[in-house]
Amino acid sequence: MDKAEIDARIRTLIAPFNKKDIEISEVTKFTDDLEFDSLTVMDFVAAIEDDFDIIISMNQQAEIETYAQLVDAVVKLQA
Repeated sequence: MDKAEIDARIRTLIAPFNKKDIEISEVTKFTDDLEFDSLTVMDFVAAIEDDFDIIISMNQQAEIETYAQLVDAVVKLQA
């Protein structure tokens, strides 16, 4: 699966969590722009892990602040 396909799948997965219908860009921040709280982050990460059959460690989660960083992390974990 290439980066564009991963990006498209993540955009589909993020939609139910994007309560304010914020336009997602590479620099969109989960806590600042989307206002994800810790529970929303956990649910969203679980959805990503289930869909891509990967595990994102707590350390990796702490480093991911923007949408682009998330896509890059999933690409690496898929490799």
